[in-house]
Order: sequence, then structure tokens, then C-alpha cells
Amino acid sequence: MDLNEVKTELINDQAAVQVADWFKAFSDPTRVKIISALLKRELCVHDLTVLLEMGQSAVSHQLRYLRNLRIVKRRKVGKTVYYSLDDTHIEEIFLQTLQHTNHG
Repeated sequence: MDLNEVKTELINDQAAVQVADWFKAFSDPTRVKIISALLKRELCVHDLTVLLEMGQSAVSHQLRYLRNLRIVKRRKVGKTVYYSLDDTHIEEIFLQTLQHTNHG
């Protein structure tokens, strides 16, 4: 494959920004811990604050960030908001990344 063929198949700018933003979400240890917890089950903000030993506003801020990237979704029951992973792709990518880090 010559250079011109590679160039025509190169990821476009918009997609490159989206992928970079997505990986940026995984660059924060708190967000990684939130995703790890949500792999196990759906949790409310209070449960996450207890698990992570963090304040409610800090956890909510990270959840909002993850929600804006469609990594997590929320479900409201009365006044309680429950968070879960948005889809199975998140779980697969997270677990593959974890497996890769444990591999070497």
C-alpha cells in the first residue's frame, strides 16, 4: 500500500477529535474507577461517593463528563438517579484495556 492509499483511508478530523475525547475520558483515575464500579452494577451517586470516598459534587461532575461523552447513562427513580454504562462497547473496550495493562 503506497502513501496515497494510506492517506485516503486516514481517519477524518472530526472522527479523530471524537476518538481523542473518548480516550481522554479514560485518562482520569476517578473516571476509570467509576467505570470499573459501573461494570459490576448500576449505582446511584451516593453509592459512588461511598465507594470512591469522594464528595458528591466531585462524583457528579465526573458523571456529567462521562454522560456527555455517552459513556454512562442515567435512570431516575423518584429523586434518586442511577448510573450505568451506556452500552456493551464501553465494557468491552474497558476490559480489553485492563487486560492489556495486566498483560505486560
